[in-house]
Amino acid sequence: MAGAIKSTSEGQTLILTISNPEFKNALGPEIYSAGVEALNAAENNPDIRSVVITGEGSMFCAGGNLQRLQGNRREPKEVQAQSIDSLHSWIDSIRTYPKPVIAAVEGAAAGAGFSLALACDFCVAADNAVFVMSYSTVGLSPDGGGSWSLARALPRPLASELLMAGERIGAQRLFDFGLVNRVTGAGSALTEALKLAERLNARAPNALSSIKELINDAAGNTLGQQLISERDHFVDNLHDSNGGEGISAFLEKRTPQYR
Repeated sequence: MAGAIKSTSEGQTLILTISNPEFKNALGPEIYSAGVEALNAAENNPDIRSVVITGEGSMFCAGGNLQRLQGNRREPKEVQAQSIDSLHSWIDSIRTYPKPVIAAVEGAAAGAGFSLALACDFCVAADNAVFVMSYSTVGLSPDGGGSWSLARALPRPLASELLMAGERIGAQRLFDFGLVNRVTGAGSALTEALKLAERLNARAPNALSSIKELINDAAGNTLGQQLISERDHFVDNLHDSNGGEGISAFLEKRTPQYR
């Protein structure tokens, strides 16, 4: 049975569940395309203000399906290249999605599953969650942006340990390095992620979209370029109705109601 993405919602939060329990929620082209499609459908839906990505059952995601990868070795290289391009389209769509995306991780996040969690804006992980870049264990190198994320977020020796040696790392240690936002009890990652989403949903969507864009662009900008971008976003958001609502609510000591 092919894997799938199950889409449900709770309040203003879209929940995308990776569902491939026979293969520990391993990823594949059908999941990549479904993930992109789900985000595209929700992007212009004002009733959706945030997204949570999680895995079915007690595991987040085992990464690539090794049986499928073994089969692809008998195909032209273009077959696997196209598959990875599809994965990367999903990763890029998460990174550039104008609404907050939260990973809710239970159990293992391995290989591309680890990369997927790193692509999200926030990560909530159970205290028994384990993250592993398992590529080198099977003679492969990373995909899904895992090397990009880890090389920028961690000291080089630790990034090398995870990527080259394939060492496992727990949720608490990743929390200490700032790659996990919340560590919660086993079985509670989704609940905690939804609480975080609810807090984000109460904020101005246009402001959060601007902040995400500024964060994404900061590493490639000079300070001067970033200052110009901050100015332009600030002015746009000040003149948005949500800016007026936010300032008025603060001055009037009431809860803002953003559209």
